[in-house]
Amino acid sequence: MVKAVCVNGLKRPAEGAGGRQAARKRRRAAGGGREPGPEEKSSCLSAALFGEDCEISRDQLYELLKFAALGKCHSAAQPSWCRIYRQSHLAGVVVIVLPEMSQLHFYQFYLQFRHLRKVFRHRFTLTPSANFLASLYGEGANPKPQNTAQGLTSTSSKSSDLKCDPIFQKYGGKKRGLTSYILTSEELNKYDYPIKGSTRWKGYVCTGCDKQRTDSSPLFGLDCEMCLTAKGNEVTYVSLVDARGQCLLNELVKPQSEVVNYRTSFSGITEEMLLPVKTSLSDIQTRLKKILPRDAVLVGHSLNNDLQALEMIHPSVIDTSLLFARTGNRRFKLKFLARAVLGKEIQCEEMVGHDPAEDARTALELAQFFIEQGPAKVAELNLEMLLKAENLAEVSKKKDALQPQGCRVQQQLNEPPRLSKPCFLECLQVTGQNPLLLGRQELDSSGLCQSNLSTSNKQILQKALEDVPLSTFSIIQFSLGPENISSRLLAELCEKVGSKLTDMLTIYAGPFEENFRLKSVKKKFGKCGPIQCLTVVTETYQPYVCIQYEVLEAAQLAVESLNGAEVAGSCIKVQRPVTAAMLDCDVLIKELELDVENEGVIYVAGLKQSVTEKDLQEEFSQLKDLEMLFLPKDLQSAKHRNCCFLKFQKSQSAVDALEVINGWTLKGSKLRSRNALASGHLWRWIRQMNHSNGKQRGNIFYKKMQQLPDSEQDLKKKVKKLDNHIQKLYRSLQNNTLCVVLFPGVNSTYGSQSGLGLMGIKGDRGRSAC
Repeated sequence: MVKAVCVNGLKRPAEGAGGRQAARKRRRAAGGGREPGPEEKSSCLSAALFGEDCEISRDQLYELLKFAALGKCHSAAQPSWCRIYRQSHLAGVVVIVLPEMSQLHFYQFYLQFRHLRKVFRHRFTLTPSANFLASLYGEGANPKPQNTAQGLTSTSSKSSDLKCDPIFQKYGGKKRGLTSYILTSEELNKYDYPIKGSTRWKGYVCTGCDKQRTDSSPLFGLDCEMCLTAKGNEVTYVSLVDARGQCLLNELVKPQSEVVNYRTSFSGITEEMLLPVKTSLSDIQTRLKKILPRDAVLVGHSLNNDLQALEMIHPSVIDTSLLFARTGNRRFKLKFLARAVLGKEIQCEEMVGHDPAEDARTALELAQFFIEQGPAKVAELNLEMLLKAENLAEVSKKKDALQPQGCRVQQQLNEPPRLSKPCFLECLQVTGQNPLLLGRQELDSSGLCQSNLSTSNKQILQKALEDVPLSTFSIIQFSLGPENISSRLLAELCEKVGSKLTDMLTIYAGPFEENFRLKSVKKKFGKCGPIQCLTVVTETYQPYVCIQYEVLEAAQLAVESLNGAEVAGSCIKVQRPVTAAMLDCDVLIKELELDVENEGVIYVAGLKQSVTEKDLQEEFSQLKDLEMLFLPKDLQSAKHRNCCFLKFQKSQSAVDALEVINGWTLKGSKLRSRNALASGHLWRWIRQMNHSNGKQRGNIFYKKMQQLPDSEQDLKKKVKKLDNHIQKLYRSLQNNTLCVVLFPGVNSTYGSQSGLGLMGIKGDRGRSAC
């Protein structure tokens, strides 16, 4: 799977000059709609959500919100997947949550969400959650009220607190052997570990460690550092340590592709370091296979990333990021665990990059400590409380430099643990900011709780218009109604959206002569883009051909360029299926073309298999303002498809490129191009749908017209009102406000539906950058 390749490097939005303090802006009454004057500095948002890089985890979303709310002055790190420039000038952060809605709902009611799709420049896929608000806040198991007498906590209360700890809940209190902490096959699959026999990991090398594990099996710590190359994340440094901490392997690796970003601040790798290196990835794979005994157990922190970079499969893994369990699918960082559990400092600020040998040794020591002490002893450390104490101590240190940090930390350690809120919301309160939560759930001292279900969206909007301008961090919940969306209706929506997408990917061509050559048809239509399946329709008087493409742009290009053309000796008509859902297809195609996320992106088809990514970069380098190139690859064969996507910094440059590329000859093949229709997350969704279904819809030409059920008609009306509410709220926001709209996703008996996120800073006219 190929990542988007940055052609011209990182483009930083232009800096403004002068400006008032963000604190003053927050106190200003909400005027809404006013553009920032020349004397004001504006914040900018930049995210490389293109191609396959558009799925964002809960941790990454949490990372964004924390930095936007607190900034560097409160030890919040710049998000790893996007950048906020001039964060200190943000007027506030507003998160709009649409519970029980998913990416599925956005595209089922795409035309109804007129405001959402025209305003927010950045979109991403979000993994679904059973309790989204709880995971967003980082809510854990809330402890029962503590029975305190004369300042002492009772033994029964401590026992109750211990049982609420996620580590105790996951493993119990008894000591176990190391085999109890090895990830199961289901867990390996869930946490994205390479698995033997899966087509996704085709070509990966097995370590050959196939002997049954026992509690006496040897442990080995493994860690890698990666650099970003044209291929993606490639390993450039590998360290392997044994159970005594001795280094068995500690070597630099020459990446296969050209390095795009060395990520020196994290990897410690520089261009000079790699110049003399000749060791290849295959060399490292061979050495690891020789070193590791057949019953070896690998230990690492988020080891799935290392094994993916090594392109290796190992069946027995202990992942310390999962071993030291947290609530809300969050994970402790290795640096924090080293300090809190082992009492050692790693990844020090004075060091340039991480030391993989040190990280591998630390992960191994953490696993050994856990196994030797048992989960009950680890749970007694109250890691969640220690982390909050550290964060609060850091914030308090900036407010009161005279008080020793150790005293403050000790004071926090003496307090009973509070697991109901994550660190950054507590830090907001410490810094004098009051987070606002509006909707059908309220925030109290014990965490999130249900409130009045009769509260309407209109009431929530009125309250938001009054209170949001007074708060620096707000979460607003709008709902489709007091009743939940039934599983049956959700399944129907899923079927409708899947059916419509498949119909939009499908075209019918004909009529042909009885003895026409199917190969000629496939060759002709294949020049428009990758074909999912192709069948002959024989129910008609003369044969037709049903062609289902893998991308929307290919189907539309075929309709536009081959309708009325002579193919296989016949003058043919090219059209899409005639169904009730497809009557608005032309309108939908036009809206997708004008979608703000598709600005400056074009689709190019007709590439031969002999064309390489390097050929494309050289060929298209002459195009003005080219920012990124994305070359999709087949999920099974890993060969590139006969199409690519080009992203330009300016929309006019994309228009100019279309005129140049159409008819352009590359290695004897004429290229065809058009405006992009599917943004990164939608393209990825369609691809997954095609891959999982593999269904052929070939022989149905006309379908029975069916009227939409009343329940869906009601949903359409509610969605329009919902879009209007969000529009009114957005207009009331001050400029420089970060606004994030979240469709959390759905978990049901019919399967899991991915969520969708939309984000932007009001008044930001910049473009997303690599």
